[in-house]
Amino acid sequence: MFNNNKHSTLLLGALIAALAAGPVSLAHADQYEDAARKWAKEFSTSTLSEEERLEELLWFARAAEQFRDMDINVVSETIATHEYESSRLAQAFREITGINLTHTLIQEGDVIEKLQTQMQSGRNIYDGYINDSDLIGTHWRYGKVVPISDMMENEAKELTLPTLDLDDFIGLDFTTAPDGKLYQLPTQQFANLYWFRADWFERDDLKEQFQEIYGYELGVPVNWSAYEDIAEFFTEHVKEIDGERVYGHMDYGKKDPSLGWRFTDAWFSMAGAGDTGLPNGLPVDEWGIRVEECHPVGSSVTRGGAVNGPAAVYATTKYLDWMKKYAPPEAQGMTFSEAGPVPAQGNVAQQIFWYTAFTASMVEDGLPVVNEDGTPKWRMAPSPHGPYWEEGMKLGYQDVGSWTFLDSTPEERRLAAWLYAQFTVAKTVSLEKTLKGLTPIRESDINSDAMTEAAPRLGGLVEFYRSPARVQWSPTGTNVPDYPKLAQLWWQYISQAASGEASPQEALDGLAEAQDSIMMRLERANVMETCGPKLNEPRDAQYWLDQPGAPKPKLDNEKPQGETVPYEELLKTWQEERES
Repeated sequence: MFNNNKHSTLLLGALIAALAAGPVSLAHADQYEDAARKWAKEFSTSTLSEEERLEELLWFARAAEQFRDMDINVVSETIATHEYESSRLAQAFREITGINLTHTLIQEGDVIEKLQTQMQSGRNIYDGYINDSDLIGTHWRYGKVVPISDMMENEAKELTLPTLDLDDFIGLDFTTAPDGKLYQLPTQQFANLYWFRADWFERDDLKEQFQEIYGYELGVPVNWSAYEDIAEFFTEHVKEIDGERVYGHMDYGKKDPSLGWRFTDAWFSMAGAGDTGLPNGLPVDEWGIRVEECHPVGSSVTRGGAVNGPAAVYATTKYLDWMKKYAPPEAQGMTFSEAGPVPAQGNVAQQIFWYTAFTASMVEDGLPVVNEDGTPKWRMAPSPHGPYWEEGMKLGYQDVGSWTFLDSTPEERRLAAWLYAQFTVAKTVSLEKTLKGLTPIRESDINSDAMTEAAPRLGGLVEFYRSPARVQWSPTGTNVPDYPKLAQLWWQYISQAASGEASPQEALDGLAEAQDSIMMRLERANVMETCGPKLNEPRDAQYWLDQPGAPKPKLDNEKPQGETVPYEELLKTWQEERES
């Protein structure tokens, strides 16, 4: 009897446990669906309806079932957009999917260092990286990155968001290699544009004074000649506005890694040093690297490159002259991060090279460059071009931070991270993210009513991204075979010119030689899976200067007549081109 009772008790216990398991499991599923419903309401600033948002978020909840309770780690650089992702979006993703996601923020250089370490060692450090598309040439050649398009067709086929809508992305040209594969998925992008004090440019007294001195109208400069005239005008003729010393230019010149960005982020392309072709010049790109049949063949003019050619020397000379003559005296000793906030202080008339990622910090209440109603006193516009530039060339740089996955990451972890990557760019969240970080990635967000409403407070950002002009702004392209190795050379050699240690020609000769040396080592090591460097034998520079395109021979007149355009006319032209 005792034994029977004991057996009955055990059976009853098992039955109770079994009954309990069902409701707990269902409750668990309900937990994620409830989270999806909550966040579908939360993400109300979206191009999707609440019903569409819920459908998208429920897809994530169900797709993540096999990965629940996994610990996943991803990394990005520290900018406002990624801060938003790592706090708000990561939290929503954890609640909806049950994946324990950590989104770490570190400096950009540290991201590249971690990426390199994982590529070289094969040891998994992060399950996903937000890595600039500037490394597309590196990723394509080394074969260490799993192309997004391969994942979507194979192991991630059932884990790819049905509403991802790649056709809606504006930056896929920058993350697609010559083999036609998509290697990275953009999650934020911003351009370097011309910035100017529209309120000063519109003053009748200043317009009359400029016309009298230079013989043409004060307006948005189309070429570097006009930019230089405007810089001189405000620095040497206007001098003071409202009792404050003003300057016609802003830059930075301290020996620091950020000095390299000033040049690799397309300073030479603005001057016109490379070849025609979008998104990057071919056969010579804005880094001055020549490619033949996909193989980098040289940087030096003697190998067919343009790093030390006349256009690059001109560009570097103008960089130095303008900083010395027209920028605040302290600019010479500043880094990128120190110089960035200076225009917001109210004494700079224009800046030829200004990242739109600064927009949010330039429209804060109380700044000297913001009106009482919250609208900016400044505007942004396309950067002017140098005398070597010609139609069909890129005109500036666009940063495209993109999701990147390495083959050394275990597949299960990579797929779980892929879900989060898609979550950060999904239409449910992308518009709100765009308004927070001002780094748009989707055409549908750019054309939304919310962006139209925000436009008056953003100084031309919306108009630029809606314009046909934006295609002339692109990241570093596929001509650069190893971005981390080559990029670190630039600041070391440019700093020689900035400090007066070397002339622009001497500094660029050293840079060209150093780049060719690294590419020669890569060629000898034969470490690239595809399209590695095959350097040309040096020959007389004049041979290459006599060929069509880059490297280009020195112009007899490097300062043609200055040319400007009224800002409102520029916007009107954009609108007409967009509608045609």
